[in-house]
Amino acid sequence: MNIEELKDKRIAVLLSGGVDSSVVVYEFAKIGLHPDCFYIKIGPEENEEWDCSSEEDLEMATAVAHKYGCKLEVIDCHKEYWNQVTTYTMEKVRAGLTPNPDVMCNRLIKFGAFDEKRGHGYDLIATGHYAQTEIDAEGRKWLCTSPDPVKDQTDFLAQIYDWQLKKALFPIGHYVKDEVRQIAEREHLVNAKRKDSQGICFLGKISYNDYIRRYLGEQPGDVIELETGKRIGEHKGLWFHTIGQRKGMGFGGGPWFVVKKDVAQNILYVSHGYDPETAYKQDFPVHDFHWLTTESMMDCVTFKIRHTPEYHAATLEWKSPQAFIVHSKEKIHGVAPGQFCVVYDANHHRCLGSGEITV
Repeated sequence: MNIEELKDKRIAVLLSGGVDSSVVVYEFAKIGLHPDCFYIKIGPEENEEWDCSSEEDLEMATAVAHKYGCKLEVIDCHKEYWNQVTTYTMEKVRAGLTPNPDVMCNRLIKFGAFDEKRGHGYDLIATGHYAQTEIDAEGRKWLCTSPDPVKDQTDFLAQIYDWQLKKALFPIGHYVKDEVRQIAEREHLVNAKRKDSQGICFLGKISYNDYIRRYLGEQPGDVIELETGKRIGEHKGLWFHTIGQRKGMGFGGGPWFVVKKDVAQNILYVSHGYDPETAYKQDFPVHDFHWLTTESMMDCVTFKIRHTPEYHAATLEWKSPQAFIVHSKEKIHGVAPGQFCVVYDANHHRCLGSGEITV
């Protein structure tokens, strides 16, 4: 989209207080645009410890908006986040699955609840995601990968709806992270040297396990060595562990690897030694596949099952437009039910969408 086209659009920027979204505002300002900025407030009001709309975030966002002559409005989405994203997460975790709250946060909050509250009054919603879009010859909009393989966030965007993608704008998606940092430092942005946020979207310093413990508590059960059937200890709840987990187990005689969960019996199965064969899978089913742009039932694709720089080559055995079996060219470590399998074209350029692993 060129400058002239942008000048005719009503643009909203989701400004978090981080360096990425701040550089988004700069990118507009340098072409003479001063879009309205919005800070999404998340976090249960009843408990300050869990209040993730930190003063520092809002101060940074306010400073950046002021620097470039933009209005900043705080949008309270804490009820929507805790009612929708948390409900999704806890239902999946309780069932022994491995959900991704950040993926659903983009669909339900950043491009969902925000649109209902304020975004519907704008043509485009700009964010600091590392992703790109392109329009094909038929006028369809595609989600495309960023040139920064480490920071690329198309996997976190692969569940947004087509109408959300049509409104999405990623002004820094063509940069790599170092370039964004350089721009921020050159422009003397207040958060130029601020560290990237870690962990779950909006949870701030709260760990994932504390987040789960708050809602599900603990449910102790046996930890069994898969090969021998020997009991080696006790877990505090299956939901604190993920398939393929290698660290933070707390059992002697390690290393141990989580290879299986028996939800009905509340048993955690682990294996001893480095990378046991049971920790790998090459073929696995995916269901409820969500198409981003259009159904493109390719046979040869690339995919990823977690936020990593690597893409894996595979062929897909389609059962329906929403279900298939992945036949990976290589064995994949830590494939877990509930994870999103994000599918790209063979050159991992266009993101086709994502579905839930069901093994």
